Amino acid sequence: MTDAAKMYAQATAAYNRRDWQGAFSLAASALLQAPDHAELHYLAGISALAMQQMPPALHHLQRAVDLYPLRADYATQFAKALSTVNLSADATIVAEYALTLTPLDAQTLDTLGVIFTRANAHERATALYDRAVALAPTHPNYRYNFAKSLVFVGDMDAAERELEACIGLAPSTWGAHLTLSQLHKQSPSKNHLDRLHALIPKTLANHAAQMNLHLSLAKEYEDLGDYAKSFEHLVAGKKAGGAKRGYTSAQDDALFDLIIRASPQPQPASAGFATEEPIFIIGMPRSGTTLVERIISSHPDVHSAGELQNFALALKRASGSRTTNLIDADTITRAQSVDWNRLGEDYLSSTRPDTGATPRFIDKLPHNFLYVGAIANALPNAKIICLRRDPIDTCLSNFRQLFGQTSPFHDYSYDLLDTGRYYVLFDRLMSHWKAQFPGRILEVDYETLVENQEALTWQLLQFCNLSWNDACLNFENNEAPATTASAVQVRAPMYRTSMQRWKHYGKDMADLQKLLLDAGVELTA
Repeated sequence: MTDAAKMYAQATAAYNRRDWQGAFSLAASALLQAPDHAELHYLAGISALAMQQMPPALHHLQRAVDLYPLRADYATQFAKALSTVNLSADATIVAEYALTLTPLDAQTLDTLGVIFTRANAHERATALYDRAVALAPTHPNYRYNFAKSLVFVGDMDAAERELEACIGLAPSTWGAHLTLSQLHKQSPSKNHLDRLHALIPKTLANHAAQMNLHLSLAKEYEDLGDYAKSFEHLVAGKKAGGAKRGYTSAQDDALFDLIIRASPQPQPASAGFATEEPIFIIGMPRSGTTLVERIISSHPDVHSAGELQNFALALKRASGSRTTNLIDADTITRAQSVDWNRLGEDYLSSTRPDTGATPRFIDKLPHNFLYVGAIANALPNAKIICLRRDPIDTCLSNFRQLFGQTSPFHDYSYDLLDTGRYYVLFDRLMSHWKAQFPGRILEVDYETLVENQEALTWQLLQFCNLSWNDACLNFENNEAPATTASAVQVRAPMYRTSMQRWKHYGKDMADLQKLLLDAGVELTA
């Protein structure tokens, strides 16, 4: 056995015991002797990918594909790496190529499903998850991914069956319990309280389990009208979830202050990229952004591209910042002198091929409110719609929601008062943007939209320079996938039950109410 072969065997063993660094070092050393060894490049690439070391992951995986282009797993992992760095267009091209190769085992199909999910190709993803489950029906994670994808495309009954199957196979798939609780309104005769309560004392040392189980109980008790128990479990779940995140509100306070102090000056329209395609829907999460997205995207001239990180990534690249965080002091400072036309053009091209088939598209990333100044300068003809909702309802809804665990934007949401402090920062920043860029932002009040749907729909369409279309009044019939926290709710007609929800919680909202009032936030009665 050659030295390279020995090191390959050792690297494989290290990878199998999840020693990513050891596997990568051994594979990289072996490549010095065998630089065209496809399997070594693949092993080095997937080890680097596991460590989130993306430049070597991309290099080695692309090299593996170049050397051995007929392996589906090589192409799939290369597509996964491209997707991880948000090159979704390139990732889907490589993923489509992988689907023409062999072996297409369950793991490969599931991974490809994740790649298409990240690219907002949800029907495509659902079909791949279905195939993965058919090949490996006893694998709980494949069933869980399939269930979540079914929620996105609106097949709630099938999603429920897959979630129950997943939990039956592995009750420790903690996220499946929460997804199941959120799928339907629970009732006294049909709920999961006994199962959830039985699992709580068995998982006291497991933060992820405690978070998901307590939040499941919070949702189910709220459905049953027991708001005191609901809030008790909500606090316990969020405390478990935030235990190791190390968040302090001072971090966001400093970031928002810098955004305001270093915000770009308004530029003439000629400085930006002249396209009318993008419609940005922004606002605090859980404030009605998905509702407005569904209304406008029901128009035949509008495509919903989902919650895109593309503008933030384009600005990061344009700024020349090489820091780790997507937005930080270095990025904000450097971004004051970018080429606005180039930034706008780069952003638009990065949304292809998902966009371009309709005259307009929606980018509904709520936290794009951090980038309003740059958006306004880079895309002078883009429309920006900001949702506003009752401040206490907004904060409670953020606190009730479990956002993506890898999200860089939602660490505030693990504590109710931190959520209130974050709302104050958001409110102050939006006041700054409106003063800095007058006329560029349409603020839409969620409660007014609920009470006067037709009038507000007219206003939204006029602001976006869109003709009237009756489909916009019947947004619940919009068959496009919905991937946000509101994926279940937006498939129902307009409802009022979320308005003034906070009043059900009585005294538990008193400290939040005082915090907002002391900060000068205007509250409704």
